[in-house]
Amino acid sequence: MAAKAESGKSFSDIAAETGLTNVYVAQLMRRQAQLKPETAPALRAAVPGLTDELVEQMMRPPFRSYHPDIVHEPAIYRLNEAVMHFGESIKEIINEDFGDGIMSAIDFYCSVDKVQAADGKTRVVVTFDGKYLPYTEQKSEHMSARAASNIS
Repeated sequence: MAAKAESGKSFSDIAAETGLTNVYVAQLMRRQAQLKPETAPALRAAVPGLTDELVEQMMRPPFRSYHPDIVHEPAIYRLNEAVMHFGESIKEIINEDFGDGIMSAIDFYCSVDKVQAADGKTRVVVTFDGKYLPYTEQKSEHMSARAASNIS
């Protein structure tokens, strides 16, 4: 994060220069996402203070986690509250429009944008863009482990 601060750039500035989303840039800087080799040159150009050692660390698979106290931070608390409040309705719409399944949080894009509403108020737009994953009917004949054990 020191290299980002040194650059004087926002996450959105770096995102625009690298072709990544602003949330993914923040995840990279917090070591919550893995920097891919093909993206490293663009990130280094956008954030010149990144050392070879930092880039190497960013390219290793991260330990994705969070500190449990973070849920008390007001912005994070409100995001959780919004998902919990609207969650059942969102789930029902996913099921109605897609079928029995979920949204992936692995094949997933997220961004935060600032917009002006028609009434002139500043609005926060959080976009979750995840791949749809249908639940699978669990037939024993499709189980790889069971089929392998029948071979021997």
